[in-house]
Amino acid sequence: MKQTPLHDTHLALEAKLVDFGGWHMPVQYGPILDEARCVRERAGLFDLGHMGRINVTGPDAVRYLDRLATNFVAKIPTNSIRYSLFCKEDGAPIDDLLVYKGEDDVYLVVNASNTDAVLDWMHAHTDGFDVAIDDQTATTTMIALQGPAALEVLKQVTQDTDLDALGYYKFTFGTVCGLKNTRISRTGYTGENGFELYFANGDARKVWDGLMTAGKSAGVQPIGLGARDTLRLEAGMPLYGHEIDPDHNPIEAGLAFGISFKDEKGDWIGRDALAKVAAAPKRALVGFTTDGKRVPRQGYALMRGDETLGDVCSGAVSPTLDTNIGTGYVPVELAVPGTELEMDIRGKRQSVRVCELPFYSRTRKKN
Repeated sequence: MKQTPLHDTHLALEAKLVDFGGWHMPVQYGPILDEARCVRERAGLFDLGHMGRINVTGPDAVRYLDRLATNFVAKIPTNSIRYSLFCKEDGAPIDDLLVYKGEDDVYLVVNASNTDAVLDWMHAHTDGFDVAIDDQTATTTMIALQGPAALEVLKQVTQDTDLDALGYYKFTFGTVCGLKNTRISRTGYTGENGFELYFANGDARKVWDGLMTAGKSAGVQPIGLGARDTLRLEAGMPLYGHEIDPDHNPIEAGLAFGISFKDEKGDWIGRDALAKVAAAPKRALVGFTTDGKRVPRQGYALMRGDETLGDVCSGAVSPTLDTNIGTGYVPVELAVPGTELEMDIRGKRQSVRVCELPFYSRTRKKN
Protein backbone atom coordinates (compact mmCIF):
# COMPACT_ATOMS: atom_id res chain seq x y z
CA MET A 1 0.00 0.00 0.00
CA LYS A 2 1.03 3.58 -0.62
CA GLN A 3 1.87 5.80 2.33
CA THR A 4 1.53 9.54 2.82
CA PRO A 5 4.46 11.57 4.23
CA LEU A 6 2.64 11.54 7.60
CA HIS A 7 2.46 7.76 7.90
CA ASP A 8 5.01 7.58 10.73
CA THR A 9 3.14 10.36 12.55
CA HIS A 10 -0.04 8.30 12.47
CA LEU A 11 1.82 5.26 13.80
CA ALA A 12 3.24 7.33 16.65
CA LEU A 13 -0.29 8.49 17.49
CA GLU A 14 -1.36 4.82 17.61
CA ALA A 15 -3.95 5.30 14.90
CA LYS A 16 -5.78 2.33 13.45
CA LEU A 17 -4.65 2.18 9.83
CA VAL A 18 -6.51 0.48 6.97
CA ASP A 19 -6.31 0.06 3.21
CA PHE A 20 -8.21 2.94 1.64
CA GLY A 21 -8.01 3.18 -2.14
CA GLY A 22 -4.62 1.50 -2.07
CA TRP A 23 -3.27 3.80 0.66
CA HIS A 24 -2.44 2.90 4.26
CA MET A 25 -4.56 5.54 6.01
CA PRO A 26 -5.73 6.26 9.58
CA VAL A 27 -9.39 5.32 9.99
CA GLN A 28 -9.41 6.47 13.62
CA TYR A 29 -7.19 7.58 16.49
CA GLY A 30 -9.89 7.12 19.11
CA PRO A 31 -13.67 6.59 19.14
CA ILE A 32 -15.08 7.67 15.77
CA LEU A 33 -18.09 9.47 17.23
CA ASP A 34 -15.85 11.44 19.59
CA GLU A 35 -13.71 12.50 16.63
CA ALA A 36 -16.80 13.60 14.71
CA ARG A 37 -17.97 15.66 17.69
CA CYS A 38 -14.53 17.26 17.92
CA VAL A 39 -14.88 18.57 14.37
CA ARG A 40 -18.43 19.82 14.96
CA GLU A 41 -17.57 21.52 18.25
CA ARG A 42 -13.90 22.51 17.90
CA ALA A 43 -11.70 21.53 14.95
CA GLY A 44 -9.95 18.48 13.58
CA LEU A 45 -6.86 17.89 11.46
CA PHE A 46 -7.03 15.45 8.53
CA ASP A 47 -4.27 13.88 6.45
CA LEU A 48 -5.64 13.87 2.90
CA GLY A 49 -2.39 12.98 1.17
CA HIS A 50 -4.10 10.04 -0.52
CA MET A 51 -6.29 12.32 -2.64
CA GLY A 52 -5.21 12.75 -6.25
CA ARG A 53 -3.79 16.15 -7.24
CA ILE A 54 -3.42 16.95 -10.94
CA ASN A 55 -2.34 20.24 -12.52
CA VAL A 56 -3.35 21.04 -16.09
CA THR A 57 -1.58 23.76 -18.05
CA GLY A 58 -1.22 24.87 -21.65
CA PRO A 59 -3.12 27.20 -24.00
CA ASP A 60 -6.01 24.71 -24.34
CA ALA A 61 -6.28 23.70 -20.66
CA VAL A 62 -9.72 25.23 -20.11
CA ARG A 63 -11.16 24.14 -23.46
CA TYR A 64 -9.81 20.64 -22.89
CA LEU A 65 -11.36 20.34 -19.44
CA ASP A 66 -14.68 21.69 -20.72
CA ARG A 67 -14.70 18.67 -23.01
CA LEU A 68 -14.22 16.28 -20.07
CA ALA A 69 -15.85 17.98 -17.09
CA THR A 70 -19.58 18.34 -16.47
CA ASN A 71 -19.26 21.87 -15.07
CA PHE A 72 -18.53 24.97 -17.17
CA VAL A 73 -14.82 25.43 -16.53
CA ALA A 74 -14.47 28.54 -18.70
CA LYS A 75 -17.05 30.32 -16.54
CA ILE A 76 -15.33 29.59 -13.23
CA PRO A 77 -13.90 32.86 -11.86
CA THR A 78 -10.15 32.95 -11.30
CA ASN A 79 -9.15 31.64 -7.85
CA SER A 80 -12.52 29.92 -7.48
CA ILE A 81 -13.39 26.25 -7.06
CA ARG A 82 -16.30 24.26 -8.47
CA TYR A 83 -17.60 20.75 -7.99
CA SER A 84 -17.64 18.70 -11.18
CA LEU A 85 -17.51 15.16 -12.56
CA PHE A 86 -15.88 13.21 -15.36
CA CYS A 87 -18.38 10.90 -17.02
CA LYS A 88 -18.36 8.34 -19.82
CA GLU A 89 -20.51 8.69 -22.93
CA ASP A 90 -23.37 6.85 -21.22
CA GLY A 91 -23.35 9.33 -18.33
CA ALA A 92 -21.76 6.92 -15.87
CA PRO A 93 -19.38 8.84 -13.59
CA ILE A 94 -15.67 8.04 -13.60
CA ASP A 95 -15.14 10.30 -10.61
CA ASP A 96 -16.32 13.47 -8.95
CA LEU A 97 -13.73 16.16 -8.34
CA LEU A 98 -13.00 19.74 -7.38
CA VAL A 99 -11.78 22.11 -10.10
CA TYR A 100 -9.49 24.98 -9.03
CA LYS A 101 -9.38 27.67 -11.74
CA GLY A 102 -6.11 29.59 -11.63
CA GLU A 103 -4.78 32.35 -13.84
CA ASP A 104 -2.57 30.03 -15.89
CA ASP A 105 -3.59 26.56 -14.78
CA VAL A 106 -6.45 24.38 -13.63
CA TYR A 107 -5.82 22.23 -10.56
CA LEU A 108 -7.90 19.10 -9.95
CA VAL A 109 -8.45 17.20 -6.71
CA VAL A 110 -9.81 13.69 -7.28
CA ASN A 111 -10.63 10.63 -5.20
CA ALA A 112 -7.74 8.40 -4.16
CA SER A 113 -9.27 5.19 -5.50
CA ASN A 114 -9.97 6.80 -8.89
CA THR A 115 -6.76 8.76 -9.49
CA ASP A 116 -5.32 6.25 -11.97
CA ALA A 117 -8.62 5.95 -13.84
CA VAL A 118 -8.93 9.73 -14.05
CA LEU A 119 -5.39 10.10 -15.37
CA ASP A 120 -5.94 7.36 -17.95
CA TRP A 121 -9.15 9.07 -19.07
CA MET A 122 -7.45 12.44 -19.31
CA HIS A 123 -4.50 11.16 -21.31
CA ALA A 124 -6.82 9.27 -23.64
CA HIS A 125 -8.60 12.49 -24.64
CA THR A 126 -5.77 14.95 -25.30
CA ASP A 127 -5.86 14.68 -29.10
CA GLY A 128 -6.44 18.11 -30.60
CA PHE A 129 -5.59 19.94 -27.39
CA ASP A 130 -2.32 21.67 -26.46
CA VAL A 131 -2.17 20.72 -22.77
CA ALA A 132 0.26 19.37 -20.19
CA ILE A 133 -0.99 17.05 -17.44
CA ASP A 134 1.11 16.98 -14.28
CA ASP A 135 0.23 14.35 -11.68
CA GLN A 136 1.47 15.88 -8.41
CA THR A 137 0.01 13.22 -6.11
CA ALA A 138 3.35 11.59 -5.31
CA THR A 139 5.30 14.83 -4.78
CA THR A 140 2.85 16.91 -2.75
CA THR A 141 0.58 16.36 0.20
CA MET A 142 -2.71 17.78 1.45
CA ILE A 143 -3.94 18.52 4.96
CA ALA A 144 -7.39 19.76 5.97
CA LEU A 145 -8.32 21.70 9.09
CA GLN A 146 -12.08 21.56 9.69
CA GLY A 147 -14.37 22.91 12.38
CA PRO A 148 -15.61 26.12 14.06
CA ALA A 149 -12.14 26.91 15.41
CA ALA A 150 -10.34 26.27 12.09
CA LEU A 151 -10.11 29.90 10.99
CA GLU A 152 -8.62 31.23 14.21
CA VAL A 153 -6.16 28.34 14.46
CA LEU A 154 -4.95 28.69 10.87
CA LYS A 155 -4.57 32.45 11.24
CA GLN A 156 -1.97 31.87 13.96
CA VAL A 157 0.43 30.21 11.49
CA THR A 158 -0.45 32.10 8.28
CA GLN A 159 1.07 35.24 6.82
CA ASP A 160 0.86 37.09 3.50
CA THR A 161 -2.87 36.49 3.02
CA ASP A 162 -6.15 37.57 4.58
CA LEU A 163 -7.97 34.40 5.59
CA ASP A 164 -11.01 36.37 6.74
CA ALA A 165 -11.46 37.61 3.17
CA LEU A 166 -11.12 34.13 1.62
CA GLY A 167 -14.63 33.15 0.56
CA TYR A 168 -16.22 29.71 0.48
CA TYR A 169 -15.01 27.65 -2.50
CA LYS A 170 -12.18 30.08 -3.13
CA PHE A 171 -8.42 29.59 -2.95
CA THR A 172 -5.32 31.70 -2.57
CA PHE A 173 -1.61 31.38 -1.76
CA GLY A 174 0.18 32.43 1.39
CA THR A 175 2.87 31.60 3.90
CA VAL A 176 1.82 28.81 6.28
CA CYS A 177 4.15 27.61 9.03
CA GLY A 178 6.92 29.52 7.27
CA LEU A 179 6.29 27.87 3.89
CA LYS A 180 5.82 30.46 1.16
CA ASN A 181 3.44 29.97 -1.75
CA THR A 182 1.29 27.40 0.06
CA ARG A 183 -2.01 26.76 -1.70
CA ILE A 184 -4.88 27.48 0.71
CA SER A 185 -8.48 26.62 -0.15
CA ARG A 186 -11.71 27.00 1.76
CA THR A 187 -14.11 24.17 0.95
CA GLY A 188 -14.53 21.28 3.35
CA TYR A 189 -16.04 17.81 3.14
CA THR A 190 -17.49 17.94 6.64
CA GLY A 191 -20.14 20.66 6.49
CA GLU A 192 -18.01 22.85 8.76
CA ASN A 193 -15.92 25.91 8.13
CA GLY A 194 -12.64 24.51 6.92
CA PHE A 195 -9.46 24.86 4.93
CA GLU A 196 -7.18 22.68 2.82
CA LEU A 197 -3.43 23.19 2.50
CA TYR A 198 -1.18 21.90 -0.28
CA PHE A 199 2.62 21.76 -0.12
CA ALA A 200 5.69 19.62 -0.85
CA ASN A 201 5.99 16.23 0.84
CA GLY A 202 9.09 17.21 2.78
CA ASP A 203 7.17 19.88 4.68
CA ALA A 204 4.29 17.67 5.81
CA ARG A 205 5.48 17.06 9.37
CA LYS A 206 6.32 20.74 9.85
CA VAL A 207 2.81 21.85 8.87
CA TRP A 208 1.06 19.06 10.79
CA ASP A 209 2.99 19.78 13.99
CA GLY A 210 2.59 23.54 13.56
CA LEU A 211 -1.19 23.24 13.30
CA MET A 212 -1.43 20.81 16.20
CA THR A 213 0.59 23.19 18.37
CA ALA A 214 -1.39 26.24 17.30
CA GLY A 215 -4.65 24.40 17.91
CA LYS A 216 -3.81 22.85 21.26
CA SER A 217 -5.70 25.41 23.33
CA ALA A 218 -8.70 25.15 20.98
CA GLY A 219 -8.85 21.38 21.40
CA VAL A 220 -7.75 20.44 17.87
CA GLN A 221 -7.28 16.69 17.44
CA PRO A 222 -6.18 14.41 14.58
CA ILE A 223 -9.20 12.92 12.84
CA GLY A 224 -9.43 9.69 10.86
CA LEU A 225 -11.35 8.68 7.77
CA GLY A 226 -14.09 7.01 9.83
CA ALA A 227 -15.23 10.29 11.36
CA ARG A 228 -14.74 12.02 8.00
CA ASP A 229 -17.22 9.60 6.45
CA THR A 230 -19.77 10.25 9.20
CA LEU A 231 -19.31 14.02 8.87
CA ARG A 232 -19.69 14.08 5.08
CA LEU A 233 -22.81 11.91 5.36
CA GLU A 234 -24.36 14.33 7.87
CA ALA A 235 -23.51 17.15 5.46
CA GLY A 236 -25.21 15.28 2.59
CA MET A 237 -22.04 15.07 0.50
CA PRO A 238 -21.64 12.11 -1.89
CA LEU A 239 -18.85 9.56 -1.79
CA TYR A 240 -17.80 7.75 -4.95
CA GLY A 241 -18.55 4.06 -4.57
CA HIS A 242 -21.56 4.84 -2.41
CA GLU A 243 -23.91 7.58 -3.67
CA ILE A 244 -22.32 7.67 -7.14
CA ASP A 245 -20.77 4.84 -9.12
CA PRO A 246 -21.09 3.38 -12.65
CA ASP A 247 -24.70 2.41 -11.86
CA HIS A 248 -25.78 5.71 -10.29
CA ASN A 249 -25.65 8.84 -12.43
CA PRO A 250 -25.08 12.36 -11.06
CA ILE A 251 -28.50 13.69 -12.09
CA GLU A 252 -30.44 11.21 -9.97
CA ALA A 253 -27.82 11.68 -7.23
CA GLY A 254 -28.92 15.30 -6.89
CA LEU A 255 -25.69 16.71 -8.32
CA ALA A 256 -27.19 18.79 -11.14
CA PHE A 257 -25.54 21.89 -9.61
CA GLY A 258 -22.23 20.49 -10.90
CA ILE A 259 -23.49 19.98 -14.46
CA SER A 260 -23.84 22.57 -17.21
CA PHE A 261 -26.00 22.01 -20.28
CA LYS A 262 -25.44 25.54 -21.60
CA ASP A 263 -24.93 25.64 -25.37
CA GLU A 264 -21.95 27.98 -25.08
CA LYS A 265 -20.02 25.32 -23.13
CA GLY A 266 -20.17 23.12 -26.22
CA ASP A 267 -20.35 19.36 -26.31
CA TRP A 268 -18.83 17.32 -23.54
CA ILE A 269 -18.50 13.62 -22.87
CA GLY A 270 -21.72 12.27 -21.39
CA ARG A 271 -23.83 15.35 -22.11
CA ASP A 272 -26.48 13.69 -24.30
CA ALA A 273 -26.97 10.76 -21.94
CA LEU A 274 -27.30 12.97 -18.86
CA ALA A 275 -29.65 15.37 -20.66
CA LYS A 276 -32.01 12.45 -21.28
CA VAL A 277 -31.87 11.49 -17.61
CA ALA A 278 -32.50 15.09 -16.56
CA ALA A 279 -35.59 15.20 -18.77
CA ALA A 280 -37.11 12.10 -17.17
CA PRO A 281 -35.37 10.88 -13.99
CA LYS A 282 -36.67 7.58 -12.67
CA ARG A 283 -35.17 7.58 -9.19
CA ALA A 284 -33.73 10.02 -6.69
CA LEU A 285 -31.19 9.90 -3.91
CA VAL A 286 -32.81 10.60 -0.56
CA GLY A 287 -31.78 10.83 3.03
CA PHE A 288 -33.57 8.90 5.72
CA THR A 289 -33.57 8.51 9.47
CA THR A 290 -34.51 5.47 11.51
CA ASP A 291 -35.39 5.16 15.17
CA GLY A 292 -34.51 1.47 15.14
CA LYS A 293 -31.39 0.07 16.75
CA ARG A 294 -29.83 -1.25 13.54
CA VAL A 295 -27.47 1.16 11.80
CA PRO A 296 -28.09 1.45 8.04
CA ARG A 297 -25.30 -0.14 6.00
CA GLN A 298 -24.48 -0.08 2.31
CA GLY A 299 -26.34 -2.82 0.47
CA TYR A 300 -29.34 -3.15 2.79
CA ALA A 301 -32.54 -3.16 0.72
CA LEU A 302 -35.09 -0.36 0.99
CA MET A 303 -38.60 -1.81 0.83
CA ARG A 304 -42.23 -0.85 0.62
CA GLY A 305 -44.30 -3.90 1.36
CA ASP A 306 -42.99 -6.70 -0.86
CA GLU A 307 -41.44 -4.28 -3.35
CA THR A 308 -37.68 -3.68 -3.32
CA LEU A 309 -37.13 -0.02 -4.15
CA GLY A 310 -33.36 0.24 -4.00
CA ASP A 311 -30.39 -0.18 -1.70
CA VAL A 312 -28.84 1.81 1.11
CA CYS A 313 -25.81 3.73 -0.19
CA SER A 314 -24.37 5.00 3.11
CA GLY A 315 -25.34 4.79 6.75
CA ALA A 316 -24.01 5.77 10.16
CA VAL A 317 -24.80 6.75 13.69
CA SER A 318 -25.10 10.53 13.63
CA PRO A 319 -23.55 12.05 16.76
CA THR A 320 -24.90 15.45 15.78
CA LEU A 321 -28.52 14.38 15.32
CA ASP A 322 -28.31 11.57 17.90
CA THR A 323 -30.00 9.06 15.61
CA ASN A 324 -29.22 6.63 12.78
CA ILE A 325 -29.08 8.12 9.28
CA GLY A 326 -28.61 6.85 5.76
CA THR A 327 -28.94 7.54 2.06
CA GLY A 328 -30.48 5.48 -0.70
CA TYR A 329 -32.26 5.57 -4.06
CA VAL A 330 -36.02 5.35 -4.39
CA PRO A 331 -38.48 6.01 -7.25
CA VAL A 332 -38.96 9.76 -7.72
CA GLU A 333 -42.59 9.60 -6.61
CA LEU A 334 -41.44 8.33 -3.19
CA ALA A 335 -38.66 10.89 -2.74
CA VAL A 336 -40.88 13.02 -0.52
CA PRO A 337 -39.89 13.97 3.04
CA GLY A 338 -42.00 12.05 5.53
CA THR A 339 -42.48 9.00 3.33
CA GLU A 340 -42.39 5.85 5.46
CA LEU A 341 -40.38 2.90 4.11
CA GLU A 342 -38.58 -0.10 5.55
CA MET A 343 -35.00 -1.30 5.56
CA ASP A 344 -34.41 -5.02 5.20
CA ILE A 345 -31.61 -6.43 7.34
CA ARG A 346 -31.12 -10.11 6.53
CA GLY A 347 -34.86 -10.71 6.49
CA LYS A 348 -35.76 -8.40 9.37
CA ARG A 349 -37.48 -5.08 8.75
CA GLN A 350 -36.83 -1.71 10.35
CA SER A 351 -38.87 1.39 9.56
CA VAL A 352 -37.18 4.43 8.00
CA ARG A 353 -38.47 7.91 7.21
CA VAL A 354 -37.40 9.88 4.14
CA CYS A 355 -35.97 13.35 4.87
CA GLU A 356 -34.28 16.18 3.03
CA LEU A 357 -30.55 16.33 2.49
CA PRO A 358 -28.36 17.50 4.07
CA PHE A 359 -29.03 16.12 7.50
CA TYR A 360 -26.90 18.89 8.99
CA SER A 361 -25.67 22.35 8.02
CA ARG A 362 -24.05 25.12 10.04
CA THR A 363 -27.10 27.33 9.53
CA ARG A 364 -29.73 24.62 9.86
CA LYS A 365 -28.85 22.24 12.66
CA LYS A 366 -31.57 19.67 12.01
CA ASN A 367 -34.30 18.88 9.50
